[in-house]
Amino acid sequence: MATIKRFEDLDCWKEARLFVCSVYRLTKKDGFKRDFDLISQIRRSAVSSMANIAEGFHRSSSKDFLKFLDYSRSSIAETISHAYVALDQSYINENELVELNESGNTVWKKINGMISYLKRYQQTNSTK
Repeated sequence: MATIKRFEDLDCWKEARLFVCSVYRLTKKDGFKRDFDLISQIRRSAVSSMANIAEGFHRSSSKDFLKFLDYSRSSIAETISHAYVALDQSYINENELVELNESGNTVWKKINGMISYLKRYQQTNSTK
């Protein structure tokens, strides 16, 4: 794998960015617009999923990066949980929840791939 020098080149960050775009698109819907608290919470958790990848990438060790990747996964779960509130309040429909869930799962899988890569890298370098 080529050395990645910018967080913008990470596939997991690119997918998280798409996830955030989906959340913003959903929260701009008319019914959703009135619930300022939920909009703020779901947007913050989605943005956090993306931001934690970027922040972790620029930490001084892969151990720190792993910690931030885990935070990112937690933020995805939080976002999906907020989406269920939106569903229950009829701000979004079942299909929109499924689409958001699928997007979140894609990010989750990409993050898991990065975690696996970093753990293999740590093991390889700790034996040298």
